[in-house]
Amino acid sequence: MEESTVNEKPRRSRLALLGLAVAIVAALLLAAAGPGYRVQLWDLGVGFGMLRWAVYIGLVGAAVSLAGAIVALIGRKSKDLPLALAGIILGIAIANIPYSWREAAREVPAIHDITTDTADPPVFVAILPLRAGAPNPPGYAGRDVAAQQQRAYPDIRPMLLAVAPITAFQRALAAARGQGWEIVAAVPDEGRIEASDTTLWFGFVDDVVIRVTPTDKGSRVDIRSKSRVGGSDVGINAKRIRAFLAELQGR
Repeated sequence: MEESTVNEKPRRSRLALLGLAVAIVAALLLAAAGPGYRVQLWDLGVGFGMLRWAVYIGLVGAAVSLAGAIVALIGRKSKDLPLALAGIILGIAIANIPYSWREAAREVPAIHDITTDTADPPVFVAILPLRAGAPNPPGYAGRDVAAQQQRAYPDIRPMLLAVAPITAFQRALAAARGQGWEIVAAVPDEGRIEASDTTLWFGFVDDVVIRVTPTDKGSRVDIRSKSRVGGSDVGINAKRIRAFLAELQGR
């Protein structure tokens, strides 16, 4: 009986360690997917494939860790439980991240061009050379995209300011800089500001153009944010516009 008990110890320990190790592999896949694409070690398809495999491997790690926890409980070997619980938590957490992104993408339209003026969106000028070769062309797609935006983001509207256009322009430029965007052009005479924003993980570049025009009571500020890559922006452009308008309003 004693020999049997001694022989079971490494099996339990190895099972808990295996589950945690598999979950760590999933975490490494998830962590490397974006930076690897960003430095061009692999293309976007490979990066997204790594996210998908991170889900599968993370679930496997959680399942193996759960088995390790069950064996530890049956054998009354509580010292194995922390490893098993760590594998369960890590595996599920890693699998949940890409899954939550997919669910978020399903809740918004598959568009990547958002503007406060869908009838006459601000146009890119200085950014055009930077978008050369980008999968998403710089032009606005028209009524279909406008209709989808209006249904999904009815709050995205121009901002009216009771100040002169030059003052509105200066505030808009300060707000754009406050968002951490890279300013590409600022042309006061045209009321046009162009900027780019790069996502932290995958390094996706989205472009922004701001247009300031005079009104009877002051100024109107319009903004447009468009992704260079991807069919759906998962709501990122709308969030970017909301953040800019909120900062502009506070100035």
